[in-house]
Amino acid sequence: MSDILIITSYFPPETGAASNRIFHLANGLEQHHFNVSVITPLPNYPKGKIFDAYKGKFRHTSTENNIKIHRLWIYASNSKNKILRLFAMLSYSFSLIWFFISNKIPNKVIVQSPPLLVAFTCMLFLRRKKRKLILNVSDLWPIAGLELGAFKKNFSYRTLERIEHFNYKKADLVLGQSNEILKHVMSLCPSKNVFLYRNFPDFNPPTIEEAVSNEKIKVVYAGLLGIAQGIYKLCEQLDYSNIEFHIYGAGAEKEKIEAFISKNPNLPITYHGEISRELLHKALLKYDLTIIPLLNRIYGSVPSKIFEYARLGLPMVYFGGGEGETVIKNYNLGWVAESSNYKDLNSVLNKIKKEDLTITSKTIIQKTALQCFDFKKQLNEFIVIV
Repeated sequence: MSDILIITSYFPPETGAASNRIFHLANGLEQHHFNVSVITPLPNYPKGKIFDAYKGKFRHTSTENNIKIHRLWIYASNSKNKILRLFAMLSYSFSLIWFFISNKIPNKVIVQSPPLLVAFTCMLFLRRKKRKLILNVSDLWPIAGLELGAFKKNFSYRTLERIEHFNYKKADLVLGQSNEILKHVMSLCPSKNVFLYRNFPDFNPPTIEEAVSNEKIKVVYAGLLGIAQGIYKLCEQLDYSNIEFHIYGAGAEKEKIEAFISKNPNLPITYHGEISRELLHKALLKYDLTIIPLLNRIYGSVPSKIFEYARLGLPMVYFGGGEGETVIKNYNLGWVAESSNYKDLNSVLNKIKKEDLTITSKTIIQKTALQCFDFKKQLNEFIVIV
């Protein structure tokens, strides 16, 4: 049995794509007879507050599903203040250094990036010839931050670029969730070993249900209500003549969205709050269509929602550009609207008819997902090169 350590900033009971992705990876490796351990902060995402069950603890260690989980102290914050967010990342990095010094670290380590500074801490302190460092890159920072308007091309940005390059250089293998990420890594480190590791989900596919009949198409968004997703602006810009809009999730824009709904009671928008992933999957089956938006096109980004919704058999409207758009088109998973073009988005939505959203069409999408987005097959290919 081979020992392997996963270092991540997100892990259940936290919700969201990042924690789900790492959980499935850890669970899959354990089922393939790896002795898996995980290092992660005390749960705090997305609210930026330590969960009640872990308050007052400096460290918590438990074994769940035969996986040993070390939860370390972090200064939890989701503040927009850059200094506080930096301190939050540094606090976790300090906890990691303390853990590295006082514990034996396996010879195989998977490090999640971003956050860049956390990954940098791992690459700096764990590098040695006999240890294999695997960097799992889910988003390209600092490029993504620049495209989102969080950074400017100044000294801080150039420093983050140097950190990014250092991380790639010290990694023995880089996993990328998109071809754009791997292309970027290879442009900086041409001889680097890379592997395309998509964010495929691993759950039993449900039986497709007929959505409740209604004049309007029931469109749903489920996920983080953050700046990058732009759900508040979506509420403002959508043409509701052909649709009703349902929202699930939590995040920075939650209060603004609730206030908008309150001020516009005549608009067919419903906010359902945040529910567990299991309950969400059941809820999503009653909708006709889902929308996957990004406020701005982000290089390297392929939202994991694409693969999750396909497994549910849920047709999609993709509104984010880039490689995600290519996936939707190549696998016939739904419709594409030009990134940031709300006029085009409304045009696309107004052209969709109820007869386009039948059980038959949904079943075809689900079959495509089962054949082409196979978590177990991808994991087996990854294990061969670990």
